[in-house]
Amino acid sequence: MTENPTGPRRPAVLTRAKTLPAWSLLAAGAVAGGLLGGVYGLAKTPTYTATSYVIAVPTEKSDPASALGFAQAYGRVATQLAVLGDAQVWAGVPVKTLKSSVQTATSPDAPMVAITATSSRPDLAADMANAVARALTRHADNTESATNVELQQFARATKPTEPSSASPVLTGLVGASAGGLLAGLVLLVRPRRTSEEPGRPASVPGPAVAADAHGQL
Repeated sequence: MTENPTGPRRPAVLTRAKTLPAWSLLAAGAVAGGLLGGVYGLAKTPTYTATSYVIAVPTEKSDPASALGFAQAYGRVATQLAVLGDAQVWAGVPVKTLKSSVQTATSPDAPMVAITATSSRPDLAADMANAVARALTRHADNTESATNVELQQFARATKPTEPSSASPVLTGLVGASAGGLLAGLVLLVRPRRTSEEPGRPASVPGPAVAADAHGQL
């Protein structure tokens, strides 16, 4: 039976990773990640964001505290079907699109509701935000006699001039950071260099040495 004196061989990838300097792996990972991130930023459709603001105003029979409380309530119902069903007429998009594209935010200190819409078209983003704000104020007007709070439009959404999504430069930087991190993990798991050659068989005394030792006895 023929023996393999060289022992088990390491995979070629691990062997090459072992011989490469650390800085080269980090640089290669950062460059590859940066390129992938930049390509993703260029290929991804830009997103635009527009925000419309409405404010709750107390009537003579109410007070600012009540207006603040109703502003919180209006912020929660702005994305409900009853409001979005009316908003779709002015926005020109179905309720499903408004549901996934419109978000609201309120402040604990001011009776104001921010209605934000996102879209791949800047004009549509502004139209959706203004449509929901208009529908919300109409619903508030119908209950003004019961709530003693009037909802007025504070600021209309304007057509955004720049996308709110990440630019290719930013996605490239994020990709470079991720690539460098992955390269660092590879450095941690790659085989370390040892002083002895792997797979070298242990030395065994030859027959002549054994015979000399027997003659000295």
